[in-house]
Amino acid sequence: MPPPMTREECLARDASDPLASLRPQFVIPEGVIYLDGNSLGPPVRASATRAAALVTDEWGAHLIGGWERDGWIDSGARLGGRIAPLIGARPDDVLVCDSTTVNLFKLLHVGVALRPNRSVLLASDDDFPTDRYLVEAVAAQRGYTVRWAPPRNWHGATLKDVAVGVLSHVNFRTGLIADMGAITRALHDAGALALWDLSHSVGALPLDLGACDVDMAVGCTYKFLCGGPGAPAFAMVGAHLHAGVHTPIPGWLGHARPFAFAAQYEPAPGIGWAVTGTPTIASHVLLDAALDVVGSVAVTATRHKAMELGALFVDIVEGELPGVFTLHSPREPELRGNHVSLGHPDGFAIVQGLIARGVVGDFREPDVLRFGFAPLYLSYVDVHDAAIALVDVMRTEEWRDPRFSRRGTVT
Repeated sequence: MPPPMTREECLARDASDPLASLRPQFVIPEGVIYLDGNSLGPPVRASATRAAALVTDEWGAHLIGGWERDGWIDSGARLGGRIAPLIGARPDDVLVCDSTTVNLFKLLHVGVALRPNRSVLLASDDDFPTDRYLVEAVAAQRGYTVRWAPPRNWHGATLKDVAVGVLSHVNFRTGLIADMGAITRALHDAGALALWDLSHSVGALPLDLGACDVDMAVGCTYKFLCGGPGAPAFAMVGAHLHAGVHTPIPGWLGHARPFAFAAQYEPAPGIGWAVTGTPTIASHVLLDAALDVVGSVAVTATRHKAMELGALFVDIVEGELPGVFTLHSPREPELRGNHVSLGHPDGFAIVQGLIARGVVGDFREPDVLRFGFAPLYLSYVDVHDAAIALVDVMRTEEWRDPRFSRRGTVT
């Protein structure tokens, strides 16, 4: 295996990097190397301008008239159309609305109703907690049982009587990428529906839900899409499921004629029924601004750089600190998403020591130091310097400072 790039070689790569011109469009504090975009992406510079324009030129000038004059009422569908190419879906099948939690709840209920003669929900026992909680809750509400199995076992007898299989495309701890095509085919062959959580995939990995024949999907927009804290999520429902859908949360804006204020609910056509309430327009504006930047580059190009950045980080850390960390992520870059997870019993304190040096990653229980590699605003030299900072934190043992072990609410 060749040695990792030197700092000088990283600088040379940055000088010829076609994505380097996008870095100034993001707001990142001076002196910070941000490796936590897999949790919350930074704002794009246009976000502040667009937010101010909303307050002054739209809301401030048109007041309630902005719903029609400025197109607020249709913003969820319009943003869904912008996200659709990033996930390989039809624009009419994607809607920006609510949170990932709410959307997953809705689609789980929809899936169960579409498979009334089944009795099992299938999920992975190491998936994100929200996904697990919701699977258990919906199963209890509908009288179903839950079958827990790792994705590699989603075949054969495991799929018996399954109504819906729900799985994150990229595991939030390890970064392992699930085989979307193979798993979806296995579910379909067994008569089940496939529901994918794309929160760690959208904007990071090339996706083609259409080619994989995915039935339903959800995802957040505040990680690699940089939509902002609490940014709205999206839901995708394939056109083959649009007819006869029964939503568990029939909101007034999801009505076929919302301003008729009818006494009885009639679902809007297509995926319009998925709207449960008034869209959060301020958040929509921030997401729209971010998509101008994030959506301007082919995901195939950003993915190649992200794999190189992750490999550079791993190679430096393991080369300088052999045996100190456990690599929880797949070693092969093509098998993991755009984050790398290292294991260490004192992971929390080590991450805090790094943050004190201006290198921002995050920690996940029980022992995971997690580092995200978002190629639109990270340079090769950033990643080199972050890896060297981690090496230095370990060699000097500065992470042992008691202040780095004090935990707040957010880790």
